[in-house]
Amino acid sequence: MSEKESSPIYERNTLEFVTVALEYCSLVEQAAENSLFSFVDKAVKMLPLLYLKATLLPLIETDDEDVDPELMVTEEMYETVRNRLAGLLGEKDSYLETFHKDMPYSDTPIAAFISENLADVYQDTGNFIELFRQGNEEVMTAALGICQTNFRDYWGQQVLNALKALHALRYTDEELLEMNDEE
Repeated sequence: MSEKESSPIYERNTLEFVTVALEYCSLVEQAAENSLFSFVDKAVKMLPLLYLKATLLPLIETDDEDVDPELMVTEEMYETVRNRLAGLLGEKDSYLETFHKDMPYSDTPIAAFISENLADVYQDTGNFIELFRQGNEEVMTAALGICQTNFRDYWGQQVLNALKALHALRYTDEELLEMNDEE
């Protein structure tokens, strides 16, 4: 087996994650081109797949201090995606957060936003995709390690939070279901 074939960046699970992450980025970047129902329907199918593919990535040791890749998703790109999603979701964007770190100490519900959850996931997956596209194996490996760490520490929970809220919209929101019937 050649060195290239044994590299984790060329493993099947990595390449499948790349494909799903790219599809996810396209979905949120083009959210405004969909109806609300269509977007929610696609998102409830895409998010579990993204989560699953992230859990199947080969383990990467991230102790290499020599590679510090430049992140590509700017604050402006993040805000553009978040604003598009917020615009599409409208009043359905907010939901009550139950996993917030301050929730046990709060007497009032803590609001969260689907658009923010999805934009957070976009930031990490978008950075990963852009770094992976460079084709530099050292950078690709570092990007994979960073993406894994961020998935475990942050964006994996963001996927689940958004999915919980989107699931409720997709399957129980009468207004949204009526929109689908009209389409």
